[in-house]
Amino acid sequence: MKAVIGDIIPLALVVTISPINIIAAILLLFSRRPLANASSYLVGFVVGVAGMLAAFIVIADALDLSADSDPAKGAAAVLLVAGAGLVVAAVGKFRGRPRAGEAAVMPKWMDGIAGYSGAKSLVVGMAIGALNPKNLVVGLAAAVAVGSVSLSIGAQVATAAAYVAVAVLGVAAPIVTMLVLGDRAPAVLDGWRTWLGQNNATVMSVLFLIFGVVVIGKGVAGL
Repeated sequence: MKAVIGDIIPLALVVTISPINIIAAILLLFSRRPLANASSYLVGFVVGVAGMLAAFIVIADALDLSADSDPAKGAAAVLLVAGAGLVVAAVGKFRGRPRAGEAAVMPKWMDGIAGYSGAKSLVVGMAIGALNPKNLVVGLAAAVAVGSVSLSIGAQVATAAAYVAVAVLGVAAPIVTMLVLGDRAPAVLDGWRTWLGQNNATVMSVLFLIFGVVVIGKGVAGL
């Protein structure tokens, strides 16, 4: 189990370092009900990431991902394609980064985020956690790592919990900062938001490249 956790924690870091996920949490902390909305978003994000990973693990369990089996080779091929997709996305992100003096463009779904209700914050968190293509790719890679080893249900749950705990740290960080720093938090969080927004494309291009290569390596190893 420890070896599997060691394999999937780096994948979870791709999710937790994603600037857009963190920026959404920060913007919700500037809404009319800051802690309630940001906390709802965090809960939704946890549910989304955990649900997506659980679904992939169930599918992996239903297949025989032991070494040299046909499903294992099929999963390895999927990882190769997914890893190649991340590398291509890395190039696209880097080429699309804002140049000096240009303002970064945020996703359309962030328009009006300061006016979100708790329920909408929850739904958005679930959708981003479960359906973000980046989260899907690394979640698939994590599920293949879990499914390729014979683990008990308890060990699978513990492994998945470790992945989720690391994956949501980025979204939780602004909320913890608000609770700890109190009146000083808005200035700190606004600085984070500005930096993350302006450097989102660069950060994600580096992450996509690194972990695209990692996922490709896992695919090659499984062939």
